[in-house]
Amino acid sequence: SAINIGDYAFTHCDSLTSASLSSGISSIGVEAFSWCPSLTSVTIPSTVTSIGDIAFYYSGLASVTVPGSVTNLGQGAFAVCSSLTNVTIQDGATGISDRAFNYCTSLISVTIPSSVVDIGDYAFTHCDSLSSVTLSSGVSSIGVEAFSWCPSLTSVTIPSTVTSIGDVAFY
Repeated sequence: SAINIGDYAFTHCDSLTSASLSSGISSIGVEAFSWCPSLTSVTIPSTVTSIGDIAFYYSGLASVTVPGSVTNLGQGAFAVCSSLTNVTIQDGATGISDRAFNYCTSLISVTIPSSVVDIGDYAFTHCDSLSSVTLSSGVSSIGVEAFSWCPSLTSVTIPSTVTSIGDVAFY
């Protein structure tokens, strides 16, 4: 049977500094690690297919790897992680939800693999330090304000596979 980390399992654990999740875990619940400002490190195994809404909201993560097995990345999953500088989204992950990484003010670069079809509304809005975005062919839609309010972002190459760009996506 599937092993899940329940909704709110570790929310507001102020002293939690790291989490190494075991292989076999298939989902991380809603707000499972939200409001954990001391959480600087998490290892998400390749068995995880779902990361719940605001699962790591306002955590102290410095870097994160979203495994290619993730087919459901919840809204705001990594939002307001102000120490987050590095995000790796592995090939196989299928979408970036609304507000997934918004207000990650220290995030410098992100590469979107070819398996990702949709980038949600406000996905990277207010990522003040974001200066490099690589969009792979396969991306078809960029949501409303997906990269708005990213003053360090000066250049983006949009692949020919993109057929929809939301309002003020790069404002």
